[in-house]
Amino acid sequence: MSSTRITRFAVALVASAAVTMLGAPAGADASDVRACTNADLSASYHATDAAMSHRYGRIVLTNTSDSACSTGGYGGLSYVGHGDGTQVGAAAERDPSTVRTLVVQPGARVVSRVSETEAGVYPKKACHPTKVDGFRVYVPNSTESQFVAHPTTGCSSSSVELLSHRALRRP
Repeated sequence: MSSTRITRFAVALVASAAVTMLGAPAGADASDVRACTNADLSASYHATDAAMSHRYGRIVLTNTSDSACSTGGYGGLSYVGHGDGTQVGAAAERDPSTVRTLVVQPGARVVSRVSETEAGVYPKKACHPTKVDGFRVYVPNSTESQFVAHPTTGCSSSSVELLSHRALRRP
């Protein structure tokens, strides 16, 4: 076997292993995999860093089902409070980012980067500071949501936008 054929074989073998471990890439049989539902994905939040009145983190969706499912794009995200899940302020804006269909194997995760502006940078009369219990997270294309604890202060005014997030991607 020539060195060129060995190299091509090795590349094909590595690519095949990557697809097996990570799921099919966008466009490669993703249409054959059922869409993820709210019941398939468990949401959590992981803070990553902060700077100049901003906090950053990731909403993590983990496939807790027994089979692969596909998702992608943007879900929904907002602050909730008052101890009863009432939305506090404006829903998260969507930061422009590449939208891909992702196959999520059982136990695998996809993430959306979240940016939060601290409520204290806005005048109290414009913001109406309000305690927040956490996030309401919607899986893409779902009308059911999940609560993720994240105590902070938000603005009850819907004209003040504190949250933004990016499309789902692999971690």
